Amino acid sequence: MTDATLSIGQVAEKARVNVSAIRFYEREGLLPEPERVSGRRRYGEAVIRRLETIDVAKQAGFSLGEVRALLNSVDGGAPAHEQLQALASRKLPEIEALIERAQAMRDWLTILDSCGLFSGAPK
Repeated sequence: MTDATLSIGQVAEKARVNVSAIRFYEREGLLPEPERVSGRRRYGEAVIRRLETIDVAKQAGFSLGEVRALLNSVDGGAPAHEQLQALASRKLPEIEALIERAQAMRDWLTILDSCGLFSGAPK
């Protein structure tokens, strides 16, 4: 018996993504082809976790190709540690730079806020 009981709309709502994003990820090979019942896509709960993984990876600056490679490695049952280690070695400096830029932006906004520029009145 299959657990593919969720419609594409239900998955989109639970994963907080657009239906069009789900279709796009399917075309790009990030999501497996869903089961079809009377021509309509049906998904299991696992697709929600996969969409969450994709979202976190995207927010961390991973390209769709990098996300696809990682997911395919895990899906294939091969040990992903070597691929993960290589990707981490490449991505860690990028993430560190992103954190530095975000902290600099936060500091700048804090200064602006203390001057009252956001509220319309000086503090």
